[in-house]
Amino acid sequence: MDGTLTLAVHDFPAIKRALDIPQDDDILHHLAALPDEEAARKRAWLLEHERELAYAARPAPGARELLYHLRDRGCRLGVLTRNAHELALVTLEAVGMGECFESADILGRDEAPPKPHPGGLLNLAERWGVEPQAMVMVGDFRFDLECAKAAGARGVLVNLTENPWPELTDLHALDCGELRRLLG
Repeated sequence: MDGTLTLAVHDFPAIKRALDIPQDDDILHHLAALPDEEAARKRAWLLEHERELAYAARPAPGARELLYHLRDRGCRLGVLTRNAHELALVTLEAVGMGECFESADILGRDEAPPKPHPGGLLNLAERWGVEPQAMVMVGDFRFDLECAKAAGARGVLVNLTENPWPELTDLHALDCGELRRLLG
């Protein structure tokens, strides 16, 4: 969602500094390894920080048009995010895309293992009654592509001018507008 459907605004190095997380560590995996009380305190800070970002979210170029195009073609749409479910809902409403998704089809970090783990994508495949091979995961980071590959789905990279992960990418589009044009 963030960086794919919305403009990327998370300053991950600053978040890691604020939470005293080594720069090379993954935020969610680091928090999961902490003692309960410390993890809860840091998760609360992260949630509030992300809440501010959610209300200020802006759509990525072409994202709204892509989603409405796919929805109108009968595609089932879901969100698999490392963010919290409640904040994903806030973000999608803020950028005018909330009506493209059923709430149950938005899986956050508490509903599914965080990407790149394929659990969330496999959960959606099972709920929708489709094979993972029939699914397409669109994202802006290697975790999205690794998730797709691990689930057996196709991975589409958007919102990057260059493709740093060609071995993981089935299709690369400069942005969601270009992806819509490629889909016809």
